[in-house]
Amino acid sequence: MPVCFMIMPYGRKATQSETGYGPAEIDFNALWDRGYVPTIKALGYEPVRADQDNGGLIISQMLERLYFADLVLADMTIANGNVYYEVGIRHAAQKAGCVLLAADWSKQLFDVAQLRTVRYPLPEGNITDDTAAAFQAKIKNGIASLRDGISPMHQSLPGYPANVDPTKATTTREQLAKLAAFQTRVRAVRAAPAKTRMQLAEILVASEGNPPENYPIALALLLLLRDSVDTPADWNVVLDFVRKLPSKFTDEPQIEENRAFAAAQAGNDVQAIAELEMLIEMTGPTPERLGLMGGRYKRLAKIARSDIEKKQNLAKAINCYERGMEIDLNGYYCSSNLPRLYRMRARPGDEERAQTTVRLTMAACERAMRLNVADEWQRLTLLAAAFDLRDPDKANEVADDVISEGQPSWKVNSVLVDLEVSVSQVSDTGQRTRLTAVIDKIKAG
Repeated sequence: MPVCFMIMPYGRKATQSETGYGPAEIDFNALWDRGYVPTIKALGYEPVRADQDNGGLIISQMLERLYFADLVLADMTIANGNVYYEVGIRHAAQKAGCVLLAADWSKQLFDVAQLRTVRYPLPEGNITDDTAAAFQAKIKNGIASLRDGISPMHQSLPGYPANVDPTKATTTREQLAKLAAFQTRVRAVRAAPAKTRMQLAEILVASEGNPPENYPIALALLLLLRDSVDTPADWNVVLDFVRKLPSKFTDEPQIEENRAFAAAQAGNDVQAIAELEMLIEMTGPTPERLGLMGGRYKRLAKIARSDIEKKQNLAKAINCYERGMEIDLNGYYCSSNLPRLYRMRARPGDEERAQTTVRLTMAACERAMRLNVADEWQRLTLLAAAFDLRDPDKANEVADDVISEGQPSWKVNSVLVDLEVSVSQVSDTGQRTRLTAVIDKIKAG
């Protein structure tokens, strides 16, 4: 009987999905036993997966199974590193016979999100009889229809692995050389003095962005323009660039997120909220999207014309940030905004909530630094957390790092607003004086 090798997580795993978009955790062992095994057997294969009781397969055994299995199934519902790695090996090793599957509410990482995937219903994570039956009914035909599909590696490189057209390599080298030259020009703009950066960025856009040759160049130019902003009017330059992009680029979530952010910075918070709500409805919530939307409501609360309007927008901002924080506690963007908002709301228990979230933010930032996670907001977020913790020594230390990093002025100015709000909430005169001095140092730096 032909063999089907299953790539999937083991045991109960958290999904990090937002409430209402999927269960909090999944019993993958039950999904295997009650969902995958019966379906695989019904398709005429012998189901096999690595034995978690023996600590998993050693690398050579895993490679052998990925290569020799007649069919490989990969459950991509959660972002499991081992699963992604093994899918890549199978795509390179065999021309066909690899099928991706995922819950219908789940979101895959960018590269995999572009590949055909069998979607199945999974309303709860314990795998009841009804869930198992619906699961089996959905995936059986999907697996049968996709199992003979060509892997992206073999599809992109005809003749792979032994007879690839050598002219393909020449073309690729030329493309890489062109991309390297483009990235060098981007780095040169980023290294320029802040006052000249936007002008230089616009010159680069004029030569490379009418329209950009591909999506990576489009995104790189957008981020360069965003980070070169020096005056409020510069945000209209960012928006104008996005408006001129081909629809195949503007429909990408990261482009849409930055367009909404730029619209908000240009003064249209309501438009930004509408765009973010549409993006969440179409492709699901993420901490970044909910954080961006929370920021818009935070600004609307600040400029509200009545106490009722202020309270309504403050409540919406807190709700967005809390939802974003719950998706991923390591995604400190949302949690970092909550301490000041809790103190502003001042309900019973809000000070305790502020203390909890600020310590969570600091722990997440410091963890990311230890793991060398690249994030342009790390130091700035840690700085705001030090203020919210009312720790002048820590704030002064992190401020020196922020100044030496040379962050774009709009980012520093954005954080300065939060720092001033944080200082206004400090009752101790000595702490307030020392924290104010840190703000003055940042402004002077």
